[in-house]
Parts: sequence; structure tokens; C-alpha cells
Amino acid sequence: MKRIFKTLSVAGLSVGLLAACGEGDNNNNNQAANDGNAGNNEEVNNDAEENNNEGNNEEAAEDLGELVVGATNVPHAEILEFAQPLLEEEGVELDIVTFNDYILPNEALDAGELDANYFQHIPYLEMQIEENGYDFVNAGGIHIEPIGIYSQEYSSLDELPEGAQIIMSDSVADHGRILMMLEDNGLITLAEGAGIGASINDIEENPNNFDFQANVEAALLPTAYENGEGDAVLINSNYALDAGLNPLEDAIALESGDQDNPYVNVIAVNSGDEEDPRIVKLVEVLLSEEVRDFIVEEYDGAVVPAE
Repeated sequence: MKRIFKTLSVAGLSVGLLAACGEGDNNNNNQAANDGNAGNNEEVNNDAEENNNEGNNEEAAEDLGELVVGATNVPHAEILEFAQPLLEEEGVELDIVTFNDYILPNEALDAGELDANYFQHIPYLEMQIEENGYDFVNAGGIHIEPIGIYSQEYSSLDELPEGAQIIMSDSVADHGRILMMLEDNGLITLAEGAGIGASINDIEENPNNFDFQANVEAALLPTAYENGEGDAVLINSNYALDAGLNPLEDAIALESGDQDNPYVNVIAVNSGDEEDPRIVKLVEVLLSEEVRDFIVEEYDGAVVPAE
């Protein structure tokens, strides 16, 4: 721009000198001014075009390539689908592979068939690492899915009868979570310090003599509920939503969605991949305001964004 101002000054000086020579040189004067203005306009246009090109180059996202992420259908795959165009803007082509169980996504990640998976909470991830020797790490927590208690016969926990059969997942990683929820609702008392690692054997007080059945695969819990099995069934929100249940309306009790809940669902990757630019972008986008708003609006509290 300094060059432009300098050129304009020179043009102005030329005009002034020509005018001093007399009226007969007006045509030459006008021609010089026009030539000067034309040169100025051309230079301004060239500078503007150069600036626009630089801006476009700066705005264009680097092409980071394809990212293959495994996920269970609801809500994980739905959240990823919402995030797809946002990731594309960041130069990441997201390929979503859906699963209907908790075993195959980790096997596929370990085999190198996936770049990441998104379906499990931290205690389950840690248990899988310990049991299978996976070299996985948590690349970031995205959301929490509160577990709900469902019953075909009873509308509140207070109505559960003596000796009620309580059906829960066979996933050991969820047992402590479920039992702590029941303890918080005053139904049982656990051994001191049992915490999230609690098992049925840690129940010290069971005043209503509930019969705990912890032998149903998590994905089949909604079917057990629909078939009227047991007096109460504890179902993870992702499976409840996938089965058409509304945790906020259909559950007779719902686990707290407090942000300190250790059962945040995470992006899991092979160790060393957490710094992969594609993974970093994935986590950033999933924690963005746009995705958080989508989770809140789409699931109305049945799925809670992590902080």
C-alpha cells in the first residue's frame, strides 16, 4: 500500500507541472492523470488479488487423509456422522464402521483395521487392556451415557418387591457402577471402599433380598426388558436408545450424569497414535461447541457431553 501512496504522489506532481505549462496542455495533463490512475488501479487490483490468494491458502485446511473409526450405532455412530462434515473442513475424511457388540471394536483396533474406536468407557477400556494385553490409550473423553433401571411392572424403585429379580449386564466392568447406583438409591449397602470395582460379593446389606442376575450380554438387555424378564433390568443408554427406549421417560431411575462420572466414553487408539494429527482433530471436533450442542439437543439428557 505504501507503493500506491508514493505512485499517487508522483502522479499528482506530474499533473501539477503540466497544468503550470498552460491551458493548451490540458489534454496531455488529463492523459497523464488517466495513465497514472490506470497504473494505480492495476497495482491495487494486483495487490488485492495477491492478498486474496494468500487468505485462501491460509484458510484451506491441510489434507490429513482418511480416518477409520469403529463405533456402536447409538449414540456413537450418530455423533460421528454429525461430526463428519466438520472434520472434512479440517482436512479429515472420516470413515465410520459400526459394531453391535463390545468385543469386536477392540479386536479390530488391535488388528490395525481401525485407526480408533469410540464405544467404551474408561473402566471397560482398562479391563480390556489388562485381559487381552492391548496396547491402547485413551485419546480423549467425549460423553457419558447414564445407566437406567427399567421395569415392565413397577413405576418406581420403592415398588420393587421382596426378592425382586434384578437383571444386569455380564460385563464385569459395569458391575461396580450398577451396584454403586443401587446403593445411592438406598437399595443395598456395599463393603466400605468397594468403589467402582465392586462385585455382587461386596454387597453387605440387601434388606429386600434382591436376586441379582448378572449373566446377560449388554446388547440383549433391552430384549430381556421387552420380554418382561425379571422385575427390573439395568440397561446402558446406548443400547436403550438403539432399542427405541427413552431413558428419561422410560427408566424408573437413571444414573447421575455428573461430569465427574468415571464412565465417560472415550476415543481409544493404539499407543503412540494419540498424537496423530487426524486423532487430535477428531477429539477437538467431538469436544467442540457444535457437537456438544448436538448431543444435548438430540438426546435431551440421556447422553451427556463430557467437559
